[in-house]
Amino acid sequence: MSENGSKTPVDFWFDPLCPWAWMTSRWMLEVEKVREVEVRWHVMSLAVLNEDKLDDLPEEYREMLETQAWGPVRVVIAAQQKHGDEILGKLYTALGTRFHNRGEGPTREAVVGALEDAGLPADLVEYMDSDAYDTELRASHKEGIDKVGQEVGTPVIAVPGADGSQVAFFGPVVTPAPKGEAAARLWDGTLLVASTPGFYEIKRTRTQGPIFD
Repeated sequence: MSENGSKTPVDFWFDPLCPWAWMTSRWMLEVEKVREVEVRWHVMSLAVLNEDKLDDLPEEYREMLETQAWGPVRVVIAAQQKHGDEILGKLYTALGTRFHNRGEGPTREAVVGALEDAGLPADLVEYMDSDAYDTELRASHKEGIDKVGQEVGTPVIAVPGADGSQVAFFGPVVTPAPKGEAAARLWDGTLLVASTPGFYEIKRTRTQGPIFD
């Protein structure tokens, strides 16, 4: 909790297409239940992140970025611009539930369904094929990525540091999303290492994919 007694803001940058960011986001919702924090959602983009290195990526991943990555995140940024920041969490949950938990994938039909689930106009789906808010998308992406550097992906999380500046980190990458006290312990530990001066990375090989529950 912050010094004035309010909940500590946690800024979370996501691309709705990423299953690992989805897992982390569900963990953060658990953390909100057991720690005095409040998540503030922001948009970042795997398409923007990788646009200058497509030739170096595996063919399957490159094809996914070129054919699937722009549409959903463009709809999210359009919804934010038209309906405010407060809809981001609800729309992200609706999109992620359909894309990942239900296995619908980032289809136009899934996006329409998610918009309806979030109480938003279905015609926002037209922004899947529009660059109308790409400037705002890139600005939001840059805000998050500038906090951690280019050698990371989504999600990016930023919290207030002891000196008033923000402490930011990529991840954690975890599956399944911890719940209850397990979520709290991971949060406390993540903040501990992320706030240590000079600390950069802990990593091990992933032995399983995202577990959606």
